Amino acid sequence: MWGDQEESHSIAALQAAVDDGVNFFDSAEAYGNGYSEEIVGRALSDRRERVILATKVSPSHLDPDSLRSSCETSLRRLQTDCIDLYQIHWPEPPGDPDEVTRTLESLRQEGKIRHAGVSNFGPIDLDRYPRGLFVSNQLAYSVAFRAIEYHLVDASVARGMSVITYSSLLHGVLTGKYRSPDDIPPGRGRTRHFSSERPDVRHGEDGHEDLLFALIDELAAVGEEAGLSIREVAMLWVLAQEGVATLLAGSRNAEQSRENASVADHRLDDASLQRLTEASEALKEAMGPNPDMWQSESRVSW
Repeated sequence: MWGDQEESHSIAALQAAVDDGVNFFDSAEAYGNGYSEEIVGRALSDRRERVILATKVSPSHLDPDSLRSSCETSLRRLQTDCIDLYQIHWPEPPGDPDEVTRTLESLRQEGKIRHAGVSNFGPIDLDRYPRGLFVSNQLAYSVAFRAIEYHLVDASVARGMSVITYSSLLHGVLTGKYRSPDDIPPGRGRTRHFSSERPDVRHGEDGHEDLLFALIDELAAVGEEAGLSIREVAMLWVLAQEGVATLLAGSRNAEQSRENASVADHRLDDASLQRLTEASEALKEAMGPNPDMWQSESRVSW
């Protein structure tokens, strides 16, 4: 859905991010069938000591041999001898928790991974594993998608895990580039925010486009008062929320990397944060507790 991308632009984006103080980079073996990891490895190999590398193993690779093989392959692609955070991408299919635990612990003891984490895990999914095994839960979260507040944040924090957020700019919708549903290009409007009549949608819901763009108008108003862009306001709201340790934001080129990194130089006051929370309540209620943005039937168990 992102369109064509020059490899040189991707490498420049990653390197610019490091140079501007970004130190956490997330990938997955499933992204481009490993191509994403290769790009990250090529771009950051000479900056390795300055970054935290995270990647994810697919849930179909959780038997001991496949898990170990996937880890070794990711290490080669990332051009490193240790993955800082190795995450299980989705809880399904679940694998055998005892075998997964033993294999992850072995990889950690061997120095091939530093920490283990998960992505898209609900409380029931987390309960299948021993406390202390995972340090983080990567979840879809933005001011326009607050489903994880119902169950998942508390479940993660209670287990001593931090939250890593993805889709915090909702595929670019929260950058201010699109100011009405008609502006959304094909492929970007696949989440449950949008009508099921849009292309490539997997859910059967009516969507909540009016609520979404009313919220974007409020983001713009808060940003104008604070001297910030809609994108900056959206990111700063997420970074201020309970349990959030890291926000993931994609960049197509060096300029976008610099723009995203500059968010660290700003803060939103408590009144503005509360105003955005209140402005997004109607959308939160309409979207409900399902933490899957794309499907009506969640793969997450809570």
